[in-house]
Amino acid sequence: MSLFFFGIWQRMSRHQILFLTGVIVVIMMVSATLFADTQHVSWFIGLYWAVTTVTTVGYGDVTPHNTGGRWIAMGTMLTAIPLAGAAFAGWAAAIVSIQLRKVWGMTMNKTHNHLVILGYNSLLIHILPDLLAEHPQAVMVSPLSSAELPDNLPCITGDPTHPHILAKASLPLAQQIVVVGDSDGAVLMTAIEAHRLAPQTPIFAITQSRRAAQTLKDLGMTHSVASQDLLGHTLAKSLATPHAADFFVALLTSPDLGLEEIPVQPDWIGHNLDELDLAFSSTVLAVIRQQQIILPLRHPVVETDDTILLLRPPTPRLSPAS
Repeated sequence: MSLFFFGIWQRMSRHQILFLTGVIVVIMMVSATLFADTQHVSWFIGLYWAVTTVTTVGYGDVTPHNTGGRWIAMGTMLTAIPLAGAAFAGWAAAIVSIQLRKVWGMTMNKTHNHLVILGYNSLLIHILPDLLAEHPQAVMVSPLSSAELPDNLPCITGDPTHPHILAKASLPLAQQIVVVGDSDGAVLMTAIEAHRLAPQTPIFAITQSRRAAQTLKDLGMTHSVASQDLLGHTLAKSLATPHAADFFVALLTSPDLGLEEIPVQPDWIGHNLDELDLAFSSTVLAVIRQQQIILPLRHPVVETDDTILLLRPPTPRLSPAS
């Protein structure tokens, strides 16, 4: 029994509003018991007095008649009333937030070119600010309660593997879809269902293992990456070159430079990558051919279906080699 109540306490302590509400209920129960004992009335009358006191209604039909009762009244008023104000405000804010999210969800059919985030894991909470900074028009589909997510992120609460839940996020009209999860199985199921509903929308899936990322690539979702690869390779390079991690972060967060993928121009075909004249100090980072990355050090010859990955200022212009 003690483990049962301990589990309830732990669950409530994770949510501030529920925790405050629980504390208020406990204070009222204790106050009602002490009031009934000192004023020689029934426990129900004591509870009635406690509720009218905490809610500041104060009808005055039940009042303390001795010093003990007055001490109990002062203790109740000094503890429960401030907590009740905070709890009521929290509940009101939560209800308004839920209603706003519902209204936003009903207008999703008018939204397009937005970012959709499917699923949730512990890593996501750390990268959400960066995602929202780059994609302010975003929506999240998650089984997590919307009260636990940032207020500026509209959320559709539900299982992201269910088609009727995903339909609310207008996946075919989205610019990109990001899939995360607390397990590779969850990521695979969500990504497959999202790809079925929106086969033309790019899906970027973050898995835990390389095998899961490769499975998604084999199924046609080429923008899949294993978190162990990102972290493992970055850490390994940083150990050999202490400033490697700082360089990667500076490269990705610089306001003066941006990464961009562009298709090959017709008059570039057949030229060596070194022969391309890229204006405004643009730098060719790689050639993407059949979803494979080819670095410039290999001096590849540009082919028809290639894509070029560039590092350049935000508003560059390109000119082919003469």
